[in-house]
Amino acid sequence: MARFYSLILLATLLAMSLPAQAEDWPQWMGPNRDGVWNEKGIRSAFPSAGIQPKWKVAIGGGFAGPAVADGKVLVSDYLASAGQSTNDFNKRDERAGLERILCLDAANGKLLWKKEYNAVYKISYASGPRVTPTVSQEKVYTLGAEGNFFCLSLKDGSVIWQKDFKKDFAAPTPLWGFCGHPLVVGDVVYCLVGGPGSMAVALDKNTGKEIWRALSAKESGYCPPTLIHAGGVDQLLIWHAEALNSLDPKTGKAFWTIPLEPLYGMSICAPRLEGDLLFAGGIGSKAACIRLAKDKPAAEVVWRSDRNTAVSPANSTPFISKGIVYGCDCHAGWLGAFELATGKRLWEDFRPTTGKRATHGTAMIVKNGDHYYLASETGHLICAKLSAAGYEEVSRVKLLEPTNSAFGRDVLWCHPAFANKCIYWRNDKELACFPLGE
Repeated sequence: MARFYSLILLATLLAMSLPAQAEDWPQWMGPNRDGVWNEKGIRSAFPSAGIQPKWKVAIGGGFAGPAVADGKVLVSDYLASAGQSTNDFNKRDERAGLERILCLDAANGKLLWKKEYNAVYKISYASGPRVTPTVSQEKVYTLGAEGNFFCLSLKDGSVIWQKDFKKDFAAPTPLWGFCGHPLVVGDVVYCLVGGPGSMAVALDKNTGKEIWRALSAKESGYCPPTLIHAGGVDQLLIWHAEALNSLDPKTGKAFWTIPLEPLYGMSICAPRLEGDLLFAGGIGSKAACIRLAKDKPAAEVVWRSDRNTAVSPANSTPFISKGIVYGCDCHAGWLGAFELATGKRLWEDFRPTTGKRATHGTAMIVKNGDHYYLASETGHLICAKLSAAGYEEVSRVKLLEPTNSAFGRDVLWCHPAFANKCIYWRNDKELACFPLGE
């Protein structure tokens, strides 16, 4: 018996002596799509001289963030061969070129494989794809700006199956392109699509076979499908341009629907849940707090926002912690905080976004331990502490140049990946890996 316990003690000590396993960032907003980065030993103070990249590689245009999994980095881009992107908020630009999915070695940026195909754009902000690749069980799921949906082999990029949202579901391309990050759960991939009766579509993730389709609306919007557990069941949230819907993930049958119609069809940010309170919101002060029933899949509105309450998010999905919601307001451009239960706004601060009032000021929000890491549209990575009391900036460092433009200013609107104690971030010219370990 003594020998048995000695062996247990030895195994425990050996496990404690091993370095912590790096965590992947296999999809948009991280392993659980919640903006939480769990790795330990991350620096909170950045050197005044800046941070030198471990590597950087040239890529084409796009808003699609990278994903990191199994020692690989996946990112989508666009190499235009004709046409220009004017970045007019309400004008579709026509461009021709190649959409690509690149697979790189996470350690050195070496190209391992690429998949490319012709794509003709007729969208606003036509610089490239919007959707971060999703990696699941040796497969990569990618969605282009014009609705080209692929399931690829992570090993070599070969096509396992593919869909064309416009042809297969009669889905019109939204003004700002297809943007809803597909959600993989178990053996199913859930997609925001569009078209009659197919706002939401569930596909077998291994074969692409359709399982169900559901919902109709005047526009699909841009919000990624979101899975929550409430009322004793799993619920799939689909926020299209007219309403927030809860569906049975197995059948597509609606549990409940609450009207929530942002301006310009811009349902973008994923709804956020804490406890039994759900927040969803968008442009036009169209935000709401929804209470979910504890004993069944049902919901009721607690409050709806106005210009002086809550936040109207767009590019950056808010973060909820201990009853406080942190998010970027698309009207004025500040990062602010409000009480989830009441909508009462607590503070506003322009420093993390643009430094001054600006439409759609943006910072992507990720939490690591006691600190928040904010990827600002200015190309700065900011380490900060956020609380009900206010914004406390700890450190910032310039990592990339903003290479796109919006509303008369240069912007970098791309969600980074955090893995291997590094940040993987891209603009329209390069993808780079910067070390962030202590």
